[in-house]
Formats: sequence, structure tokens, C-alpha cells
Amino acid sequence: MCGIIGYTGPLSAKEIILNGLTQLEYRGYDSAGIALCMESSYIRMLKKTGKVSNLKEASKQIKEVSHSGIGHTRWATHGCVSENNTHPHQAGRVTLVHNGIIENYHQLICQFGLEKKLKSETDSEVAAWILDSFYQGDPAEAIGRLLPLLEGSYSFCIMFEDCPGEIYAVRSVSPLVAAYTHSGALVASDLTALIPYSRQYFVLPEKHLLKLTAYSAKVYTFEGREIMPEIIEADWNMDAAMKHGFSHFMLKEIHEQPEALNQTILPRLTDGIPDFSQDGIPDSLLKNCTRIQIAACGTAMHAGMAARALIEPLVRIPVTVSIASEFRYEEPLIDKNTLVIIISQSGETIDTLAALRLAKNYGSPTLSVVNVKGSTIARESDYVLYTHAGPEIAVASTKAYSVQLAALYLLSCRLAYVKGRFNLDQAKGFTNKLLSSIPAMKEVIKCKNEIQAIGNEILSAADIFFIGRGLDYSFSLEGALKLKEISYIHAEAYAAGELKHGTIALISPGVPVVAIATQERILGKTLSNVKEVKARGAFVILITKEETEISPGLADVIFRIPQIEDRFTIFPIAAVLQLIAYFVSVGKGLDVDQPRNLAKSVTVE
Repeated sequence: MCGIIGYTGPLSAKEIILNGLTQLEYRGYDSAGIALCMESSYIRMLKKTGKVSNLKEASKQIKEVSHSGIGHTRWATHGCVSENNTHPHQAGRVTLVHNGIIENYHQLICQFGLEKKLKSETDSEVAAWILDSFYQGDPAEAIGRLLPLLEGSYSFCIMFEDCPGEIYAVRSVSPLVAAYTHSGALVASDLTALIPYSRQYFVLPEKHLLKLTAYSAKVYTFEGREIMPEIIEADWNMDAAMKHGFSHFMLKEIHEQPEALNQTILPRLTDGIPDFSQDGIPDSLLKNCTRIQIAACGTAMHAGMAARALIEPLVRIPVTVSIASEFRYEEPLIDKNTLVIIISQSGETIDTLAALRLAKNYGSPTLSVVNVKGSTIARESDYVLYTHAGPEIAVASTKAYSVQLAALYLLSCRLAYVKGRFNLDQAKGFTNKLLSSIPAMKEVIKCKNEIQAIGNEILSAADIFFIGRGLDYSFSLEGALKLKEISYIHAEAYAAGELKHGTIALISPGVPVVAIATQERILGKTLSNVKEVKARGAFVILITKEETEISPGLADVIFRIPQIEDRFTIFPIAAVLQLIAYFVSVGKGLDVDQPRNLAKSVTVE
């Protein structure tokens, strides 16, 4: 969850590390710190609670030049937000930053008698003191002794007092990427910190040692053998990670969705139907599966819920969607004929990665839908379907969700085609309707003023409910999550037909209810449910299609999306629900891009 960066080279380490932390702040923003190896060969540390901007301001006091150092922006796991708990941590000759959780740190404190040495409440400082006790002048040997003791996940960047200009890094599960450029050698927890200097990078293999000097970035086994990591080239540049005049990254990323959909869909069309041959996904994988298991977390799981509602009636095979953090501890009913689809924007989500590994243990073929090249989930999956959203900086996911849906819709179409549920014309028709959802989404995004007015109606609400049936219910889940993530309003989604089974007791006069009614087959049923909440005084915001006839007085506010086929309304509706959440957050004066207690990539349990 935390952001890590290390640099050594000819340029100002302070400036590069601080700029990198700014790019990484969406990974954690409770506190931030830097450790710089100064020209006079001592390590200077500076830590501040709050945003990276606080650290930048304080760093103006550092006048001496440094050409190597490490930095960290924190999302608190062990210990409260304080300067003592802020990274880097220093123990004797060792200074380090850490992302992850060392689950057995209490036992290690007792084992090494560290109770009186610790200045913080963190598991990270425990690792630093143990490493210092092992260090006898050989960094690789000391790190190699430390790692077998650690249970949990970690990525470390480490400096040793008597090795000026050298930075060492190692990881297990938690991500690290590195690059050597004309500007020096860099390592970071996320590509966004490296991209100003190079689009070429490599992923540090798990439990290998990275050694950075001003002239190299080399990877070794702990037996001392150098390995050559695979060099990956990013398909975006720093320009894609800038706001470009938008007030928030989230708003910019909402606007980027139509183009991201085009980039994800169009390269995978051959003769008008989905074709995954360039992705290395054979038709036999889809044809031979008898059921599908989807595992994901949060927004990605909601994309999976929509896929289930689409695939089951279309292909007539069972689809199960599991929360990855639950699936990983189950004994799932999967086998070699079960296609396990893993969905993750970052490709590093720890629970989703564990679900992938469990599926592989059961012998199930695995296909991941991810946005980050070279990520752990992508590398460990049997097959990968990359989305092409580019960097997503806002913590609340928008365009990553849309392109995940697009990828799943393409898979659904190809699945129906190879299983004989679609003929060629039907597959082409499906694809054309999918493409038609992109201009529909554009039209919705143009209606920002109308949607802002809807947001203004619910600024003071304590509770908001979302209802829908079928695919509309799947959409509702993500709408509720977006609102609670960035507005801090309690929001819940319910299947509209379940209202009378308890939920309707929560409806009182003035309570906002966002009702989604786009599915023609069950439209009458959904509108009847809307009448039920309206009869109990709810403030109803109805989202429906242009040509749907609505009785006067049924809703307080009606927002109409363009008239497209039911199965594809999710794309314009996604934009509506994202913009409602956005404008509520803005109206309340909250931090849209970096909401409290949340971080972008969940790499700890």
C-alpha cells in the first residue's frame, strides 16, 4: 500500500525522491520521509506526518548535496500516524523503507530481545534491527539471513552506512520495479515514479537481490549469481499521469474512459468479432471450460458481477463470483474444466494474487484481466488479457473499471461464439452494440452540469440506497461503492426485488434512493419497486433510458441515458454514477483523489 522510491546517480537525490513520492502519494498519504546519503557520507533523515507537500516544505532546510537516498509515503498498517512510525527507519548501520506486513514481528521482537531498542510501533523497524544485528560488512549475506525469518509480505529498500551510493532492494509479493537510465538507477513500488526518466523498466523477481549503484541496476540470486531480468516498455508516458487542466485526477480519468475503451476493444477485433490470438488466448481455453470462477476485490469484483449477469444467460454455463479475500481461504469447487478469471487493476492485489495461486494449486486454467504489464498476477497467470487504461492516479477506480468490463464483454462474446451460442452475424452484432456504448458514454459525460445538480440534492444525506434488478443491480453495487469511497456517505446497493424482505424498513421520508431501470424485460417490476420506496417518502433519483415512459410523480429526479441495448447500458451508467459520487465529494469539500483511510493498490491483508 505504501509508496517506495530509491535513487542513486549524478542528479540531486533529494529532488528525484521528493518528486517520486509526489507521484506515489496515491499509494499512501498518512506521512512521508526521506533518507539521504550526504556527500560527507552520513545519512540524513527527515520525516513528516501528513501529505508529501509537508515533507517537501521541510526539506528546504537541507542544503547539502546528496546523490543517493530512499523515500517512503505511508499508509498506516502497524502503529498510528506519527513521526516515530514514519519511514525510513534507522537501526545502527541500517536504514530502510518497507511496504507490506511482517506477520510474525511480535515473535521476532522476543526472539531478538528488541523491546528496549524500538522507537516505533512498526513491524518495519523490527526488520531493521535484526538486519543490523546480522550485518558484518556484506549486505547480501545479511539480507539473505533476514528473509527466511519473515512471515508475510514485504518490499524493502535498504542503505548501509558504510556503503555510500549503494541501495539494496528485495521483495516478496509486494511490488518493486527498477530501471537504469542516463540519469542514474532507480527503484520504486510503482512505475509512475520511474516514468519521468525511462519507459523501460524491469520487475524485481521475488526473493532476488537488487543492487543499485550510480552506474548499474543488477539483480542477483542469494547464491551470488547475476540474472538478467526481462525489460518491459511502458505503453504510456508521463503526460498520461498529469491532470491537464482538470481539477482532479478522478474527473480527468472519467473523461478518459471512451478513449480507454477504444484502446482496449479495437485492437482485439478481427472481421468485426473479438479475437484473442494476439493475446495468446486460444479458443480451446474457452470452448473446453464447463464453468467459470471469477475472483476479485472491490471495484474489480463488481465488474465480475456484471460479467456473471451477462455470461450465464448468454452462454448457459454457471459463473461464480467470489471476493478474493474469502476465496483464498475456501476449498473451492473448481477443477481443470473451470476457467478461473482473476481481475485486478494493479496486478498486485495480495488477496487476488493468493486466489490465483490457490486456483493453480487446484489445476484450474487461469486468465487474468489486469492493467499493468509485468505485474505479479500477470506473470503468474496462464493467460493474460491486458486492459489499456493507462495510469489511474485517483484512488477511486473509474476507467480501470470500464476497461475491465470491456475486456469481460469481449471474452463473453468470443465464449458464446466458440461454444456455438452465437453465429458470426450475432457475434458481429454484439460487438457493434458494444462499440455503440462508447459514444453513449461520451454523451453522458457531457451532461456534467445536470449530474452535478443531482449531486447537490444529496450532499447532506446520511444514508443513500441504490436499487436495481439483473444487470442494473450489478451496476448499483459499483455506484454505492464509489459514493461511500469518496463522499463518506453510507451507501448500500440492494436488489430491488428484495426490498420487501427487510430492506424497505430503512426507507424513511427524504432518504435518497438511486433507482436504475434500464432492463426492458424486468422494467415493470423495477418501476413497481420504485413506487414502493416513493410511497414511503424516499427522494428518488431514477436513471433510465431516453424512450422509457415514466409516470408523473414516480421520481423526484430523472436522468436519461441514450437509447442503447440493455446489455450495454452499464457503460454510460458507470459514468453517471461516477460523476454523482465525484460531485458529492467536491460539494462536501473533500479530497476526491485521496480519500481517507484508502490507498490505490492493496498489497497487504
